Amino acid sequence: MEHLKPTPPNSSPLTPLGFLDRAATVYGNTPSIIYNTTSYTWSQTHRRCLQLASALSSLHIRHGHVVSVIAPNIPPMYELHFAVPFTGAILNNINTRLDARTVSVILRHAQSKLVFVDVASRDLILEAISLFPSQQHQRPILILIEDNTVQSLTASSTVEFHDTYEGLISKGDSNFKWIRPNSEWDPMILNYTSGTTSSPKGVVHSHRGTFIITVDSLIDWSVPKQPVYLWTLPMFHANGWSYPWGIAAVGGTNICFRKIDVETVFDLINRHGVTHMCGAPVVLNMLTNLPENKPLQKPVQILTAGAPPPSAVLFRTESLGFVVSHGYGLTETGGLVVSCAWKGKWNKLPATERAQLKARQGVRTVGMTEIDVVGPTGESVKRDGKTLGEVVMNGGCVMLGYLKDPEGTSNCLKNGWFYTGDVGVMHEDGYLEIRDRSKDVIISGGENLSSVEVESVLYGHPAVNEAAVVARPDEFWGETPCAFVSLKKKTTEKEIIEYCKKSMPRYMVPKTVVFKEELPKTSTGKIQKFVLRQIAKEMGPINHNSRM
Repeated sequence: MEHLKPTPPNSSPLTPLGFLDRAATVYGNTPSIIYNTTSYTWSQTHRRCLQLASALSSLHIRHGHVVSVIAPNIPPMYELHFAVPFTGAILNNINTRLDARTVSVILRHAQSKLVFVDVASRDLILEAISLFPSQQHQRPILILIEDNTVQSLTASSTVEFHDTYEGLISKGDSNFKWIRPNSEWDPMILNYTSGTTSSPKGVVHSHRGTFIITVDSLIDWSVPKQPVYLWTLPMFHANGWSYPWGIAAVGGTNICFRKIDVETVFDLINRHGVTHMCGAPVVLNMLTNLPENKPLQKPVQILTAGAPPPSAVLFRTESLGFVVSHGYGLTETGGLVVSCAWKGKWNKLPATERAQLKARQGVRTVGMTEIDVVGPTGESVKRDGKTLGEVVMNGGCVMLGYLKDPEGTSNCLKNGWFYTGDVGVMHEDGYLEIRDRSKDVIISGGENLSSVEVESVLYGHPAVNEAAVVARPDEFWGETPCAFVSLKKKTTEKEIIEYCKKSMPRYMVPKTVVFKEELPKTSTGKIQKFVLRQIAKEMGPINHNSRM
């Protein structure tokens, strides 16, 4: 069989872009996108994306160019996931919650040729562009995404923009032949990390990797044909974990809305018969904290990831009728590559035990090759649920690398593995559990403490809304846990500490509890532990002469 080799009929480059062509054929007359009073079918979405790609090409957007977009979860944001790479260009979604300085840095680092700007982010982008050095960087073309639900602009405020989104579509050709990648390894996506532990990095994904993570995500979550998907997860966050392309593949309906408001979420669920949604644990916490919550009329599948979810939050979410699936991934993997694959026998366990099992990240998805937890010399740690190590993985959806950062790329892609920087344990049954980022491990009296474990206990306290635990200097122990807590109702530091003493070993109990109205968060909703670490450091070391 040695003479049988790859040929053009059997080796066309993998890309998720073809999912839209198929959706237009199979599901052409069914709803693709619903936003307020606007509704499109898959045929209309297909046509609009082709027209937009055609218009972009007429603006000399070419293969390898970066096109940025800063917008919430509205129809144009969805359409651009197809229209931009249809031209051969690379899509760069920018977080709407970033400040102008950071946005300016991203645009310059990415060398964006064109930026689609939602009307609500107009001032942000204009300020970001104003920070460009006058001669060193070419300013990108700006296209304004108008929206009649947002306050209208005066004529003078649109001077900086070349055109509007709908104006650009009207100039395009619906018969445009979209440009397939020359190689499936061609870059398709550029995402910037949230910068929870360091400055943002530009993560580059190929057509091949994006195809693999999209199909893998559909299989692992068992997404059926024609789901009704509510966009509670920002599309700028790792491209909505690949579901912009995935929902096209299964001909689903995308329910779009601008901003997460818990009452609006429940209203949209009931109005449109939502079947699926995604969100970080902070979203689950929001859903369960609405006063006078009523159980859902029908079960809704919700996929959570982004940070280890406390079992108490999972328990409260499922009590409302949500069916929670839990996974783990990074910007560098383009979506979730570990999931807590559920076993039928676990359904017989008490609800609290089920929640604890579901809080584990789980096992590799079918699209990943290997996942492990390794020690300092690269050896696998014991499968005892206790021995800490760094989570490593390899598989087809791991990024190509960091843009313009060969050192950063080589530091994490080495020895055949992607080193995640996350600390975890491997349980006896082969299930992974994330315990911390490497920078968040607390070393107290020679013991490595997981801040996530302490936080999980804190979330069980009825007065606690949100909790984050970091290291505080301690003259005797070196470091001790310091808990930052926002509350649902009044309590005291003493009550929190006494509660923890009943639920964990003494050495893990927070020695300090700081109450805050709101915990600092990144632009993607993750708690900014580096900010809290600095606060704890500035509090100074705990001074005592005896052990607890």
